[in-house]
Amino acid sequence: METLIVHPENKAQLSALKAFMKAFNISFEENKQPYNAEFVEKMKVSKQQAKEGNTIKVSLDDIWK
Repeated sequence: METLIVHPENKAQLSALKAFMKAFNISFEENKQPYNAEFVEKMKVSKQQAKEGNTIKVSLDDIWK
């Protein structure tokens, strides 16, 4: 079968979708945290470093080495 990914816009839509799937015996999985917590923390640190100007410039030629 196919896998569907839905994007409810609010809690009411989410509840309605869950109720519908349960009523029709459709199995589903919930992923409450879409990103790894360690990854999210690294991104926060990187954003803060960029705001503070703590960045490193790399020339385009050095990227391909």
